Amino acid sequence: MFPSFLPATVGQLTQPESIALARSIQRQAIATPLSEQPITTTYVKQGSGGTPILLIHGFDSSVLEFRRLLPLLGVKNETWAVDLLGFGFTDRLTGIAFSPVAIKTHLYYFWKTLIQQPVILVGASMGGAAALDFTLTYPEAVKKLVLIDSAGLRGGSPLAKFMFPPLDNWATQFLRSPKVRDRISRAAYKNPSLASLDASCCAALHLEMPSWHLALIAFTKSGGYNAFRFKTLAQIKQPTLILWGDSDKILGTTDAKRFKRAIPHSQLVWIQDSGHVPHLEQPQVTAKHILEFCE
Repeated sequence: MFPSFLPATVGQLTQPESIALARSIQRQAIATPLSEQPITTTYVKQGSGGTPILLIHGFDSSVLEFRRLLPLLGVKNETWAVDLLGFGFTDRLTGIAFSPVAIKTHLYYFWKTLIQQPVILVGASMGGAAALDFTLTYPEAVKKLVLIDSAGLRGGSPLAKFMFPPLDNWATQFLRSPKVRDRISRAAYKNPSLASLDASCCAALHLEMPSWHLALIAFTKSGGYNAFRFKTLAQIKQPTLILWGDSDKILGTTDAKRFKRAIPHSQLVWIQDSGHVPHLEQPQVTAKHILEFCE
């Protein structure tokens, strides 16, 4: 059975890994300084032992992004994935400013409530920028850092210029379009055949959650994640693994080398035959590198 809080269209999932992860999504009320009301936060936890791994998804995504990677990591380590504030299936309460500051605050209190020990923090795409921001603000919570085709060296959002009435609603409806999402999905993979109907359902399921478009507008209006300066990234003391698809058509490949130069204790590993989402396209290889890094 699927959790009752997921949209009914979850029944359209067809791949075993998608169905299994959706069935394992849990909710927890997280008290934060952001609101008098606790934020009902969705997450997945699998495995036990070792240093906990915490997975952070990309822009306009959810924990379902890790449907192929999380079970592989959970074989050896306690592994978590969480829906960031304003994204996925986590509640979007009124009165909260959906911004990078709010996101890392919420993430910290999620960590403090449920995990309570330093983690291997893994961020993919925009999740990489969120992971960098979190590590710089709460270094005591992060033992090691993993960036997967990470954002963070280019600031702003291309949607920002449309985020004023009435174009803000138009922009989110544009992003909601199945054709637009399919085009983005195909660009993310080196092998576009992986952009299946099941993948499309995983990528769009959270769009049916209440206030999805309002939170997306608010986050974009906040400016999103600014580009991190090299001198800021130089403050990261944690060992860092940079994983990058060798055929990334979303961010390209130049930023991988720039991150390697900017973060002191870092190593760069290219994921062969992969685009922007190696955790979906080459999950076995990606998991192998992360688990070896954990050890």
